[in-house]
Amino acid sequence: MERIFDGRVALVTGAATGIGKSIAHLFASKGAKVVVSTRKNVTDGEAVAEEIRKAGGEATFIRCDVAIESEVEELVSKTVERYGRLDYAANNAGVGPDGKRLPIVPIAEYTEELWDAIMDPNVKGCMFCMKHEIRQMMKQGYGSIVNTSSVAHLVSNPGFAAYGASKSGVCKITQIAAAECATLGIRVNSIMPGPTKDTLLFDNITATDPDFGDVFAQVVPMKRMGLPLEMAETVVWLCSDAASFITGHNVPVDGGMTMNVIGD
Repeated sequence: MERIFDGRVALVTGAATGIGKSIAHLFASKGAKVVVSTRKNVTDGEAVAEEIRKAGGEATFIRCDVAIESEVEELVSKTVERYGRLDYAANNAGVGPDGKRLPIVPIAEYTEELWDAIMDPNVKGCMFCMKHEIRQMMKQGYGSIVNTSSVAHLVSNPGFAAYGASKSGVCKITQIAAAECATLGIRVNSIMPGPTKDTLLFDNITATDPDFGDVFAQVVPMKRMGLPLEMAETVVWLCSDAASFITGHNVPVDGGMTMNVIGD
């Protein structure tokens, strides 16, 4: 595989499993030094970094709760202290209602605690990450950031009020950051994954509703779920020089789910 990121440094949050794990591995396979970060799943996060090292790459694990600004500041600081720079950031950390970690409930039953549990990491966390990543990238005059949003920004799923609102927030602050950084050598985009297999959200929902995957696959024109690697490929491409004239875009990676289709 072409090592297009030799000498570069990539930070990936929410990298212990699923999409984030795939992003970390893909960056490493293309030559980047990778910082793997997660909040709770430290064991799996450390395992991802070890897998990268065993494959001949360079990686380190740093625990971080992205909803706490001081921890985000320390994450970026430790990244630069270890590797000397920060070229790419994939702000993938986030949570959604899955019936296990967080309940799926209608708006009439929402609690303040549930709202905050989703909005804090998804929106505040993304904002804090960009704040400190951009500050470092401004010193370098170079960088690319890709946030993980969701097609929940464009479609309306009952029970997903805070999640949908949070992902719309990610899309908007992505565009504002891109506008602010457009002349600074820093590009900012987001991906909007459609239904994706092999993620905690998917695994937890299907544990209680085995038909979930089949139901969601039917609303995707391609009639299947996405894969974490397909999301990772888009993130890494957006960070690469192949996408050097792309900024401020929220890119659906959804098998056509959000396009307007007439008929079956």
